[in-house]
Amino acid sequence: MSLQKAMLCLGGAADSTHVWRSRRNAALRQIYFPADMRKEDLIEFQAAWDTYKSTQTRARATTRLAGFLNFAHESGWIDKVPKLSRVKIDEPPTLPLSTEEYQRLLDTIPSTFKPEKAARVRALVQLMRFSGLAIRDAVTLERRELVWDEARKLHRVTTKRTKTGTDVSVIIPPAVSAELLTVHNDHPDYFFWNTGTGKESSAVTNWSHDLRKAFHAAGMQDGHSHQLRDTFAVALLEKGVPIEEVSKLLGHESIKTTEKHYAPWVQARQDRLDSLVSATF
Repeated sequence: MSLQKAMLCLGGAADSTHVWRSRRNAALRQIYFPADMRKEDLIEFQAAWDTYKSTQTRARATTRLAGFLNFAHESGWIDKVPKLSRVKIDEPPTLPLSTEEYQRLLDTIPSTFKPEKAARVRALVQLMRFSGLAIRDAVTLERRELVWDEARKLHRVTTKRTKTGTDVSVIIPPAVSAELLTVHNDHPDYFFWNTGTGKESSAVTNWSHDLRKAFHAAGMQDGHSHQLRDTFAVALLEKGVPIEEVSKLLGHESIKTTEKHYAPWVQARQDRLDSLVSATF
């Protein structure tokens, strides 16, 4: 077995078939011992990943390759761990939905899915729009994390973000909580995760596919689930909620993350305030 094939077996690439067949890896396929690797060989090996459309896929492949190299070093097969080129992950653009777009999305769901599925898709869309949860956190939300707030007479989503581990607590409209409480799911502890076991990523992938299908049916060909989170954040900023508070509701570790994605809407809000003040001059 060549070294390249061993790497792929250990998860050295995200798509082993594609990379294994790549002609640009001819040199690495002739290497059978880790000690024979050159930096140029690794550069050539990584270069084949440029064909992946997703920078996240390339980043995962790099992480797996780094794991193999660390293992080889700890096993005494190589003297030092080669430094790999970092992959900069492209951040999705901030694209909040307009009121009309959001309503069109909701209106399209019943004709896109069968009744029971449509109710579940609509409930997930509503949850993400009015809680700001990312899709992984929404799909794996437990029923116990929807808490009745006696003081406000509203339900509150209280969970911990998977990505950052940050606590999130946000009240949601009565209509949204009503949809969540009545939505059918095979697992008694979750709203949307059918099994509650296995890989979360599989459940997230399946629901992401459903949401893309809904966006597509609504005439938004490039629509994606993160736009619901964007819509939640921008709606708050446009109504004057301080960005510091929006950052907490989104579960960001730092306000710098919030500013990076939503600063233009803070400026837009300031421009409107300036216009109102200048109109009194």
